[in-house]
Amino acid sequence: MPENEAIEMKAHLAECESCAAFAEDMQKTLGIIQIEKSPEVNPFFYTRLKARMENEKVQEKQRVGFPVWEKVLQPAFFSLLLLAGIYTGIKIGQPATAKTSHSIFAETELVPFLNEMQTEPIETFLME
Repeated sequence: MPENEAIEMKAHLAECESCAAFAEDMQKTLGIIQIEKSPEVNPFFYTRLKARMENEKVQEKQRVGFPVWEKVLQPAFFSLLLLAGIYTGIKIGQPATAKTSHSIFAETELVPFLNEMQTEPIETFLME
């Protein structure tokens, strides 16, 4: 800004409070923007970035050694595991149909008890 305009501006800011407050706010805002424009660079950032990139290269080389496991055997293994779980769930959910001869309650002993429960209403049982 030319020197004569700078003198006029300073004189106006000395007289006008609203313009002086506005100019002060603008200086603070521009100061904050200037600080944010140039952030502090961490000196170890590039070292950590380089180490991470090298680590990813090593992991990629290790993966190349086992493509059969990752592409074929691993999905096949988990599919078999899923099928075994489904089969086990179905078997557990089915009612037992085999009758054992070592049963504590024989079928003939259980039927009379069931018939008694049907003939006697629960209300009379509870009232007694």
